[in-house]
Amino acid sequence: MKFEIPAIKKQVFEMSIPIRWGDMDAMNHVNNTTYFRYLEIIRIEWFRSIGCRMDPLGEGPVIVNAFCNFYKQLEFPGDLLVRMYASDPARTTFETWATIERADAPGAIWVAGGATTIWVDFPKQKAVPLPDWVRQLVQE
Repeated sequence: MKFEIPAIKKQVFEMSIPIRWGDMDAMNHVNNTTYFRYLEIIRIEWFRSIGCRMDPLGEGPVIVNAFCNFYKQLEFPGDLLVRMYASDPARTTFETWATIERADAPGAIWVAGGATTIWVDFPKQKAVPLPDWVRQLVQE
């Protein structure tokens, strides 16, 4: 099965992540939970790159739903090419998507996942409208 990001998704970030020996499990492939860590790494690095700093006294992003589709097993050693996409800005939320390829096998999607992000006022623990600057970054 080939995963394709629909055209309405906007690529917002790309990075390389090494597969570490400790990422593998007893079956000698990357543990399923580690894929969620890879998806978290690219999401946090994208947030950092756009100047989105976590401030417990302010506002910021919170993940309310995450998913991951596993197409092929990844094994150590290797480097991953991870691409992140964003779409569907709503009043308080937007969607993120990511694909994971091996750097030595470009073009083949090994894993794909994503998350729904909601913008929150942390002290009030309530959803608030997306800031205009975030909305502009994720719009097509």
